[in-house]
Amino acid sequence: MKRWIKYAKPYLPYFILGPLCMIVEVIGEVIMPFLLAQVINNANAGTLTTGISLKTMALMILTALLMMAGGVGGAYFGSKATVNFGADLRADVYRKIQTFSFVNIDKFSTSSLVTRSTNDITQVQNFVNMMLRMMLRAPGMMIAALIMAIRLRPSLSVVFAVSMPLVMIVAGFLIRKGFPRFKRMQECVDGVNQRVRENVTNVRLVKSFVREDYETEKFYETNHNLKEANIGAVRIMILMQPGMTLLMQGTILALVLIGGPIVLRGEMQVGDLSAFITYASQILVSLVMVTFMLMFSSRAIASGKRILEVLNEQSDLDDAQAAYPDLTVQEGSIEFKDVSFRYYKDNEEAILDHISLKIPAGATVGITGSTGCGKTTLVSMIPRLYDCDEGEVLVDGINVKEYSLRNLRDGVSMVLQNNTLFSGTIAENLRWGDEAASDEDMQLMAEHAQAARFIESFPDGYDTMIEQGGTNVSGGQKQRLCIARALLKRPKILILDDSTSAVDTATEARIREAFRTDLKDSTKIIISQRISSVRDADMILVMDEGRVTGIGTHDELRRSNEAYREICDSQLDRKEA
Repeated sequence: MKRWIKYAKPYLPYFILGPLCMIVEVIGEVIMPFLLAQVINNANAGTLTTGISLKTMALMILTALLMMAGGVGGAYFGSKATVNFGADLRADVYRKIQTFSFVNIDKFSTSSLVTRSTNDITQVQNFVNMMLRMMLRAPGMMIAALIMAIRLRPSLSVVFAVSMPLVMIVAGFLIRKGFPRFKRMQECVDGVNQRVRENVTNVRLVKSFVREDYETEKFYETNHNLKEANIGAVRIMILMQPGMTLLMQGTILALVLIGGPIVLRGEMQVGDLSAFITYASQILVSLVMVTFMLMFSSRAIASGKRILEVLNEQSDLDDAQAAYPDLTVQEGSIEFKDVSFRYYKDNEEAILDHISLKIPAGATVGITGSTGCGKTTLVSMIPRLYDCDEGEVLVDGINVKEYSLRNLRDGVSMVLQNNTLFSGTIAENLRWGDEAASDEDMQLMAEHAQAARFIESFPDGYDTMIEQGGTNVSGGQKQRLCIARALLKRPKILILDDSTSAVDTATEARIREAFRTDLKDSTKIIISQRISSVRDADMILVMDEGRVTGIGTHDELRRSNEAYREICDSQLDRKEA
């Protein structure tokens, strides 16, 4: 509960004023039948135009105006409170997700995190809004109307002893059935989000393989599951409405059947019976409101639990061990000391198996090997995208865990296999590397990445808009923009993870030449299946099944490492080798 109070505290005046305004409306609703009963009784007695009746009608108009003011105020302050509540909660969830490591993100899945940040928060926000408008209104009206009804005719109030327990029994049954269905519905929303996101992001691939029908069928299945889950949840609401209406109408019918003869005998006035029936309706409507609140609470609780799972999740990467939080990467030397790592900690087989090696500052290192042998995982240990399970990774002779994450990652630029650009201009994307970079620095790094020529060929140059995911540039252009963005950071350690695979060999050679001349003080790690990309490196690592099976220059490995020799023979002719 403390977690939710945190988001209400800054807007406490709104949270107080909203329900108070609703109480004003409730008071008016309880007074109005009493006043109306006076008017009906006076009309029945032929004294409608007397001063007392006119005053009563004037009081009814004033009461209606106060009710309107209370209703508008309650809705306004309630909306202000809940919108701010939801905005702060959404901001906290987003900030929390930003602290997650790859392990945390994999645990939830991207689509589920999107749903929790949007749909689930909306459900909680809507429930808070309903609570502000109903939590005092419903019980307040029920108690006040019950008192007024008993005051009018205690003997008729016996009807409530039957109808109210029936309403509560039906409500309890429906809530118990509804909670697991709402939880299932939110899980199905996750599935639809994942399917849509995956399909829209990869729409070009889908079309190139003519898989529209296949993807449509998969989406139909996921959408069908959501529809069935929705119907299952809504069916509870569908049953509730007619069930409650039946109980309400049955109660009113019972009151007419019992109260009618009493009126005919002259023991009760018509206006009083009319007021009693109105109070009975208010009592039962209040119970229905409470039931709806409890029903919506089941969905909000399911969503709230999913949100709290995100907020309570502890990132496995933090600055808890940062002995030198102000230290920055100065040289760029790297050392792996007996490093082992498993994605699933209970697996016997390690992704990285007792790796030890040293990389001097300023060196150019190539890493090659079969697909899935652990190349990307190995370099991910340097900026702490993952932490090793055993051993330690040192940068400048200091364990990476002893740096603050910000300072460590400021010293490392990493161009991943999946090159990602964000919607915005080319300049905005490049300045991810350094938001304060001048136009001259940006253009220089674009030249180093061999991107300047195609950027300048666009009509808007560096102000050219990039669509989401960079879909309006080619694969090779996207890779070069990502390299330029990484270079603009001027890192002490630059990691290129198969990031020139879509670039022709001549362009790649010019990029490597720029590294040698303009980044000679930076440590450069190049992961590639292309021998031409790594052959000129100062040191080449050959990996296989999570182990380093060879270290040396191109010529040394040609002589000593069979796996490397086989790769060379498959890619290079004898003269090149």
